[in-house]
Amino acid sequence: MLSENIKNLRRAKGLSQEELAVKLHVVRQTVSKWEQGLSVPDADLLLSLSEVLETPVSTLLGETLTMPKADDITAISEKLEVINLQLARRKTARRRLLCGFLLAVCVIVAVLSAVFIVMDGSYLAWDYQDPETAVLGTLVHGAEWLFVRAAPVVLAGAAVGIFLLRKGE
Repeated sequence: MLSENIKNLRRAKGLSQEELAVKLHVVRQTVSKWEQGLSVPDADLLLSLSEVLETPVSTLLGETLTMPKADDITAISEKLEVINLQLARRKTARRRLLCGFLLAVCVIVAVLSAVFIVMDGSYLAWDYQDPETAVLGTLVHGAEWLFVRAAPVVLAGAAVGIFLLRKGE
């Protein structure tokens, strides 16, 4: 894959990510993203990358192409399009996963709210002379106290997160 080829060829040339970035006039984080497969270089940078690493673009892309020069750019753009589509699918899957997680947080907050409402402080009438009951009652009271203060913030944050994720799609 492109990311592995960039990393292997850079290391074979004895270049650090920073040194390669300087030669390509990009920041080190850009090279890191290429090597992690989080993004891909555009066609111009891919050509510059092949020159700096002294290797054909086809080798970077993982194939040996025997097409004429004019078709190289077309083949490169087609491969980059496929890679960009794969990255877009990953991004969409991550957004959906995060949205599902935030939705689960909202449901958990709602369920815990219902539990505390149903309990209606019934633990306050327990016999606190018994040490085990006293400890359990104190833990329940502490959990309710913490929940009442944290739940609105967590619920609002999750709702805003879901809204922003949906808006971004």
